[in-house]
Amino acid sequence: MRAGHGDLFVKGASYGALTALCVFMIFPFVWMLVSSFKPFPEIFAGRTFFPQEPTFANYLALFERYDALRKFWNSFYIATTATVLSVFLCALGGYAFAKFEFPGRKTMFAVMLASMTIPFAVLLVPLFVMMRNTFGWIDTPWPLIIPGAANAFGIFFMRQYMLSVSDDMLDAARIDGASEFGIFLRVVLPTALPGLASLGIIFFMASWNNFLWPLTVLRSEPMHTVPIMLNSLQGPPGRTAFDLLMAGSVLSVIPMLVVFFVLQRYLIAGITAGSVKG
Repeated sequence: MRAGHGDLFVKGASYGALTALCVFMIFPFVWMLVSSFKPFPEIFAGRTFFPQEPTFANYLALFERYDALRKFWNSFYIATTATVLSVFLCALGGYAFAKFEFPGRKTMFAVMLASMTIPFAVLLVPLFVMMRNTFGWIDTPWPLIIPGAANAFGIFFMRQYMLSVSDDMLDAARIDGASEFGIFLRVVLPTALPGLASLGIIFFMASWNNFLWPLTVLRSEPMHTVPIMLNSLQGPPGRTAFDLLMAGSVLSVIPMLVVFFVLQRYLIAGITAGSVKG
């Protein structure tokens, strides 16, 4: 009985600590949502946590004064295009490293993994010069889509997942006369759907939240993305438009939540399957 009471106490304490941690983590988002419906003077000077006179004026002003709809479209187009292209190319690379033997495979894989240790800040200036002088892509979406289309993390992630794909299934498809690219499209991709969805969530969120690189290459205001728009709402001390900033922050979270909730059932399956076989 004593052991049972001890286990019950430990379990209750654990649940209590986790609940407190969840409340601590969620509270800033709740405050952001509530503040987005408050007039500016009420955000910090209000006497109640909830708005005394809820208003949608902050959201309307955001779209009317800062052309937020265009910014959201820019972010959505860039994030979606970059995610689809990156997931496809990383799946190709991961499939090649997982299922094919070719000269220098281990060396190439080691070099690719080593490239993950290079900070992006080191590549920022040479990459900007390349985008400007070689391709002429400054102030276009392409620098945010093409350079990271086949990145080392994505290839490594998909390679770990592709190791769990059955070789017998691939051999059966070859016996039936399918081409290697046909096997990849018709057999490998459907089998690897959880891994693709997991990687897609990671890439979409990273692209949607990207700030430094878009700030560097997107010069004109109509080409700006959501993070740049939110940064433009910040002013000197005492001059930041917190009412509009809270409204923009709430809207910026919604697309990521939608993507996550739509694909969440694949997330755990995709991440854990890659650890089955090394």
